[in-house]
Amino acid sequence: MYRTKILVEGTVVAALSLVLSFIPTTIGSSFSISLGMIPLTLFALRRGFKPALMSAFIWGILHFPASQVVYLSVIQVLIEYPIAFTFAGFAGLYAKKVQQSLVDQDLRNVRKNIILGTFVGTGARFFWHFIAGVVFWGSYALWGMNPWIFSLVMNGVSGLATAIVTAIVAILVVEKAPQLYLPKDGARIHKQSHQ
Repeated sequence: MYRTKILVEGTVVAALSLVLSFIPTTIGSSFSISLGMIPLTLFALRRGFKPALMSAFIWGILHFPASQVVYLSVIQVLIEYPIAFTFAGFAGLYAKKVQQSLVDQDLRNVRKNIILGTFVGTGARFFWHFIAGVVFWGSYALWGMNPWIFSLVMNGVSGLATAIVTAIVAILVVEKAPQLYLPKDGARIHKQSHQ
């Protein structure tokens, strides 16, 4: 029952992430802010690493039925959708630290771990977009730029902007509704901290 609840929650989050990605944030040919990282990161910091990977993977797969896949080759599609999006779930590595800091009422540590989790998840995802940018999109680089530099700049700026926006929202959420980061078994964390 508990696993089913997490699976349903993760699937809803993945769908919400996909819907948010329909909001136009693209500037020029390659720069964009991925608003879908916001609910995915909140879920990752609430539920942890494995559920976050599952939800992020579903988010990546949902691009196919939604006809949101840009196709150059099979390997490029695999890297940019199932693989890259799954890696966004790495934000979940910081879930326990965020939750324990909340239980301890250490808001400074809460903020620090939210920022770290956000940047790790976003960075892990955009690393794969960077690789795909070099290998598959290099011939499309503007002004004949070196593919490595072009991909680093475009994916680096997009990833950084996405991480900053996501971290700001995640911190605002924890200040207004900290219970969203604590699942029902949050009391267990509290007990463990006093043993």
